Amino acid sequence: MKLADAVQLLKDKGYKQTDKREDLLEVFASNRKYLSAKDVLEVVKAKHPNLSYDTIYRNLSLFAEMGILENTELSGEKHFRISCGLDHHHHHFICTKCGRTKEIKACPLESIEENLENFEITGHKFEIYGICPNCS
Repeated sequence: MKLADAVQLLKDKGYKQTDKREDLLEVFASNRKYLSAKDVLEVVKAKHPNLSYDTIYRNLSLFAEMGILENTELSGEKHFRISCGLDHHHHHFICTKCGRTKEIKACPLESIEENLENFEITGHKFEIYGICPNCS
């Protein structure tokens, strides 16, 4: 998802477009990897010294709820990344050191579904964790 699309989605849903929100989204648009609220705070604190961790976390959660950001849990902490915005189903490899992601086009659910006869699947999440080439 591009920054302009994310800002437009906020407006369309009736949320205020603020410099702080745009700056938070810009962090993700320029990084394209999973970041914690603490990571984001480190990036934006020079420009917004009074912005609290709680405010950042609330906004990141709102962005995730709206589909602007995706989230996962790494090392017991929620991490976020800009939504891929792709129209096809996919999953991610996530580097546990730097948060970098790589798209995985295959979906393991196809081989699992046959074991779930008479069960209604309402959603799923599949992630692979490891170390990327840059971090190894």
